[in-house]
Amino acid sequence: MNEVVSLSRPAISPYTLLLANEARAALKSQAPRCLWLTGLSGAGKSTLANALELQLNQQGLHTFVLDGDNLRAGLCRDLGMGADCRRENIRRTAEVARLMVDAGLIVIVAAISPFRAEREAARRLFAAGDFIEVYVSTPFAVCAQRDPKGLYRAAREGRIKDFTGIDSPYEAPLLAECEIDTQTIDMGEACRRLAALLIKK
Repeated sequence: MNEVVSLSRPAISPYTLLLANEARAALKSQAPRCLWLTGLSGAGKSTLANALELQLNQQGLHTFVLDGDNLRAGLCRDLGMGADCRRENIRRTAEVARLMVDAGLIVIVAAISPFRAEREAARRLFAAGDFIEVYVSTPFAVCAQRDPKGLYRAAREGRIKDFTGIDSPYEAPLLAECEIDTQTIDMGEACRRLAALLIKK
């Protein structure tokens, strides 16, 4: 009788590292955090993330920006735009962000991340207070008018499917730690508010 080879996934036992996360953060003299910017395409998330990182860097802080488009060009390039793929995209983004926070960094995530459940799942990966949700609440009409990548036009013409805000929903945060409307708040003030939020946390 031939032996049956099991193809099931082997048990995973995470290895306990000797160096504590607190030691990594102490070396950088900062409190690591994940600042998660969510909002519609064109809301200003990437612009805000980049401006904030520049400001924090000038203050001597150790940072990194995880931008949704950059991740889809590499780590998540195998994923489509349907609901299941979007969930997996956010799961991967959150896992990378958590590892960077463990490394002692201040991580700024700029991703549409349209579903509340996935953002809440991301929050649960972090210790209390280490995940800060920022709703970049620029209105749909403004985002569609800006349309910096021509995506709204392509979606309306049927060349893009499952586009957030048109034929796929965006679920706005209910209890975000901060809300920024880039239509009414200039970039300098927005960065000041987020930097102050990081210090307060």
